[in-house]
Amino acid sequence: MSRAVVSLGSNIDPERHLPTALARIGARPELEVVATSPVYRTAAVGPSGQPEFLNAAVLLETALDPAALRELMRSIEAEMGRRRTGEAYEPRVIDLDVILYEGFAGEIDGTHIPDPDIGEHAHLAVPAADVAPDWGYGDDVTPLRVIAEPFRNRIERQMSTEPTPLRGERYATEREMEAAVDEVFDPELEANVRAILAKLGEEPDREGLLRTPLRVAKALEFLTSGYSTSVEEVVNNAIFESDADEMVLVKDVEFYSLCEHHMLPFFGRAHVAYMPNKKIIGLSKIARIVDVFARRLQVQERLTNQIADAIEQAVDPHGVAVVMEGSHFCMLMRGVQKQGSSMVTSAMRGGFKENPSSRAEFLDLIGR
Repeated sequence: MSRAVVSLGSNIDPERHLPTALARIGARPELEVVATSPVYRTAAVGPSGQPEFLNAAVLLETALDPAALRELMRSIEAEMGRRRTGEAYEPRVIDLDVILYEGFAGEIDGTHIPDPDIGEHAHLAVPAADVAPDWGYGDDVTPLRVIAEPFRNRIERQMSTEPTPLRGERYATEREMEAAVDEVFDPELEANVRAILAKLGEEPDREGLLRTPLRVAKALEFLTSGYSTSVEEVVNNAIFESDADEMVLVKDVEFYSLCEHHMLPFFGRAHVAYMPNKKIIGLSKIARIVDVFARRLQVQERLTNQIADAIEQAVDPHGVAVVMEGSHFCMLMRGVQKQGSSMVTSAMRGGFKENPSSRAEFLDLIGR
């Protein structure tokens, strides 16, 4: 295994594309992410008037050689819609450049490693120094932390990606769901959506459907974003010491999910309670834990138990109770088509399962 530093940059919808790139790098089995830098906002290099960049860096361990690692980064760029035209200063969806590789100095298809610009630009030097401060660079093998120091007052830190790259914030906006002219989001998924439209007898190139494959790809990425998010990421150390020992209840947490049998929506409300055992969790984190598991292909029974298990693992309480009420489009729109039906599932742990009075108090508080 060798270590390498990859520089990331985006100035086309960078708040979405940079976290997406970090998530895709982290999901590759050939790569192990050792460290991730904070995200920095920097001015574009080249002609004035370009949008600002968001930049970061990751330190990786990999068995891939430099050429194979560079090719993998190019493939992730292509998956995200990057089209390399040869124009040096064009705006880009994502840049993924191997700027350092342990034990290697040379050129690969016009790319120099180590990157000769590390000592010239803040957007390369500072994130690289964050993930590999003692890595020697240049003929005199100067540590990156020394090279980066003069740049630190010229670069604006935006956010931290610790402990894991930015995947905890998965709340889409309407702007993110739009289809910009000539935008490519996920070429393979968009091609599959086009094929489905054609198979259904539609004309994918008619005006109303022209950008539908892109919109569907974006929607599916958001609706299944739980696969690239973990409980640890959303909790993000928001666990606090407390002497409280009475029930903590969060009612009416809206959830939206997709049935794994038909990929049709089901939605409703979750009621989550726990009995603290010297620790409490940030209030908003409970809603986010619900989303981690709801934003996957699901069945409500499993979803309910996953939420209860996650709360139990996060704060080790005396008890956990989860009740979910959901309406399922696979029952409302197809099959028996029973419009007023709903499904109720529950999961009880610890004191809520063993103590009838605690369970009754919880059910009374949620109106059941």
